[in-house]
Amino acid sequence: MWSDPAVTLHIGGRPSTEEEVWARLQRYAGIWALLGYGYWVVRERGTGAFVGEIGFADFRRAIEPPFGDAPEIGWALVPQAWGRGLATEAVGAATRWADAAFGQRRTVCMIQPENTASRRVAERCGYIAYGEATCNDARVLLFEREATPPG
Repeated sequence: MWSDPAVTLHIGGRPSTEEEVWARLQRYAGIWALLGYGYWVVRERGTGAFVGEIGFADFRRAIEPPFGDAPEIGWALVPQAWGRGLATEAVGAATRWADAAFGQRRTVCMIQPENTASRRVAERCGYIAYGEATCNDARVLLFEREATPPG
């Protein structure tokens, strides 16, 4: 997935090498070990086929305004899964998990302005735009979501 130019167009801007993908997988494992949260694989219900990744991290991004200690949600799906509501379903499931796991902590995400599909997913799942920043030489919109109290 990470070597597909369509997937990486708005996430880093270029396909990842095999070495970079391997480092990403190791980073994912480390996030779980260090923080107690991280990324999951997204699989299609009927077939079990891999369709993407979703999760939370703390990348300590050098952006202004900073995210602080808010967990940052991210997601990516293979192009064959686009337009089927799977991202909205996965982000919704992840935010429900976050509400239980993080308590009343807000979560955040950043999305390039041109990525209208991800912006729609974020908004459908309760994320509200609150600012702009530059990350790795790209302009990004910053979104936040306050936790939904249980009950």
